[in-house]
Amino acid sequence: MRPRQGIIEIFSTFLQFDADRFRAWVSDPHLRRSMQARLAQSPQMEAAENYWVLYWYKLWQTQPESLAKAHLTAYLQEVCYWTAHKTSASFTSSQYTLSDCFQMAIARFDKVLKGFNPQLGYGFKSYASAIFSSVLKDLLRQQQEVDISTNWSLLRRLSQKRLVESLQNTGLGVEVINRYVLAWNCFKTLYVPTHPTGTRQLPKPESETWEAIAKLYNQERITQLHPSGAECNAQTLEKWLVACAKAARSYLYPSLVSIDAPKPGQESGAFLDDLGSFEQDNYLNEMIAVEEQKTQQSRQTQMQAALAEAIAKLDSQAQTIMQMYYGQGLTQQEIAKAIDTKQYTVSRRLTRARESMLLALAKWSQETLHITLTSEVLNNINTVLEEWLQVHYRRPSSLMESTS
Repeated sequence: MRPRQGIIEIFSTFLQFDADRFRAWVSDPHLRRSMQARLAQSPQMEAAENYWVLYWYKLWQTQPESLAKAHLTAYLQEVCYWTAHKTSASFTSSQYTLSDCFQMAIARFDKVLKGFNPQLGYGFKSYASAIFSSVLKDLLRQQQEVDISTNWSLLRRLSQKRLVESLQNTGLGVEVINRYVLAWNCFKTLYVPTHPTGTRQLPKPESETWEAIAKLYNQERITQLHPSGAECNAQTLEKWLVACAKAARSYLYPSLVSIDAPKPGQESGAFLDDLGSFEQDNYLNEMIAVEEQKTQQSRQTQMQAALAEAIAKLDSQAQTIMQMYYGQGLTQQEIAKAIDTKQYTVSRRLTRARESMLLALAKWSQETLHITLTSEVLNNINTVLEEWLQVHYRRPSSLMESTS
């Protein structure tokens, strides 16, 4: 893949695939004109990549309908590509290609925007990489389960909350959804407990079971549904449950459409053309972005110092294990063999080392950023730590730093 050159290209071009391989960078005229206009006002910021990241992120927070989101989506194209490349390679049995994984990840870009917090001191690319990786792994693991699951095993694992969301996504009304949910509950009550929980190939219920499910439904509808509706036979309930499974598959794993794909029924014009026009903002926003960039860089330096100090406090064996695991990419079994110990010992030492560093990072966050350590904040801190460890130990000088 050819690296993009210059701020304008970085914030205004999108990756194009050809037969699941990188083909070219495609420039969006709206975004290019937007960047050109902004650089004309601030030529001194032509090479300040982090400045523009914070600038567009700040603008997105106050003007979500502006071009800010599109600029940031363009900015993360390489990050998303390499994350998809690495993740898809680790799921060799997946039906999804590299381009599929790229689209699946970039489609969850809102998760990156909503979770990113510059005040925590980590970079936008690092955070996005961690989120894209986590999202993709979860989707691919779940998809592997769904691909080999029958409708009946999928309905068994489905929660009622997910079922309701799936049915709402199809546009069904409340009364119909309530009938479907009651049918699903009757199915789980009478059929699911009779089969082992480990199987993914749960067979279709026998006719006697369908009759029993219909009987239970017709009894429960009188007290559970308002209005109760008419009685249903076994064939109708089976159709309802198949519709529930279809809705769940469609909701959990929707079809993906590229942002630069042609609009249906049109030879020219893409979805990207419908993005809102650029909205000018004032010089004060630029000054705020500059100050936030400086603050973020300062906090990144402080955070790295705090984590480096935490590494230095680890004993020599823990530092060696961390270096071999994160720096050399060895498995726990390979590390155990190399240092002549047990695999569970390596696992325990890794867990304790990460816990001590997590505590150090949490303490720094409290003292420096004055934030409350909620479960969401702790999850973010854990994500930041894991990303930082991988970057830190893979630097050329990391081995000397971690053992000095």
